[in-house]
Amino acid sequence: MSLYMSLYMLEQAPYLPPGRPSLVAVTQQQNSHRGEARRRVSAVEAVQGALLGTAVGDSLGLPYEGMSRQRVMNTLRGDPLRQRLMFGRGMVSDDTDHACLVLETLAETTDPDQFAHQLGDRLRWWLAGLPAGVGWATLRGIARLWLGKSPHESGVYSAGNGPAMRAPLIGAFPQGNNREKRRALVRASTRLTHTDPRAEQGAQVLASAAAYARLGEAPEDILRLVLADAEDLELHTRLERVAESLKSPSAELCAEWGLGRGVTGYVNDTVPAALHAWAHNQGHIEPALAEVIRLGGDTDTTGAIVGALCGVTHGVQSIPLPWIEGIVEWPRSTEWMLRMAERAVLQAPLRRVSFVAQLLRNATFLCAVYGLIAKRALPPY
Repeated sequence: MSLYMSLYMLEQAPYLPPGRPSLVAVTQQQNSHRGEARRRVSAVEAVQGALLGTAVGDSLGLPYEGMSRQRVMNTLRGDPLRQRLMFGRGMVSDDTDHACLVLETLAETTDPDQFAHQLGDRLRWWLAGLPAGVGWATLRGIARLWLGKSPHESGVYSAGNGPAMRAPLIGAFPQGNNREKRRALVRASTRLTHTDPRAEQGAQVLASAAAYARLGEAPEDILRLVLADAEDLELHTRLERVAESLKSPSAELCAEWGLGRGVTGYVNDTVPAALHAWAHNQGHIEPALAEVIRLGGDTDTTGAIVGALCGVTHGVQSIPLPWIEGIVEWPRSTEWMLRMAERAVLQAPLRRVSFVAQLLRNATFLCAVYGLIAKRALPPY
């Protein structure tokens, strides 16, 4: 037996106890809800949907990250979305990694101060595992944690979308219903890596959207409710424009904002674009992801955010099974994510993923990324 498979068995065993249903069984059972009128999803369904929606959107968007809208359109040529990172399969990036770390931490504590310290510790060891494609502000913030900075002082001044990609899981979690608790947790998560108020406000907007979606509010109503979290004039104005333009495709709105070549990693670009794709499609994950990924730019992050919001809105049963099965991940497999989300809601103890396993996984992912870079050198451009 190879070292890889030995580690796999050791890692999976604690999370897949005998007698528990598999991902396929759970999803097939939940698929019986398809076609019903929209309902308020349970806490477990919402968190599972948010996490697996993040993973699906991340894995589908990753092959197009950094591409212009036109090149994404030329590459897809009307084909349906599917994983394409390697051999028709997909892997996830830092967006899903951070969502998992947030949920692992929430399973242990919802006290904002303890949350900041424990998430900071997880982020330090995550960075030590040499993940590919870490954002510049996130890299500096976590490096400052390693240098001894407090998790309340480690962030750097940046309005990037790193905190935004962590926010939907906080809103989807049951304690996210408490506005003050939710805001404190989002603030703690944000300031670990980013201190620009715009980064926090964008994250607060997404966490609130996820919380309201779990309670069954309609997307168009949620867009009005989250305006209270957007004090920044640019963000507030853009969110108002999103609410006014739900009958228009997202591409039109992005062109209006000068994002015709793709959605950037600037939080005031990412958050409105993601919210429009989600609300324009009433939280239905297939058309929403197809729309946001075709916008180009930071497609793994916008895909992850839209996937999370859609997963909260309609629950894990709304995510197409082929998209879930198309993700090839270890040690945080989709089975692991499903179990972990359920246990997190139940506040059950969770064992951390092995650092050695994470190193091996990241080495595999890096090889896949190099293959993607080589493929990018070929047409269509």
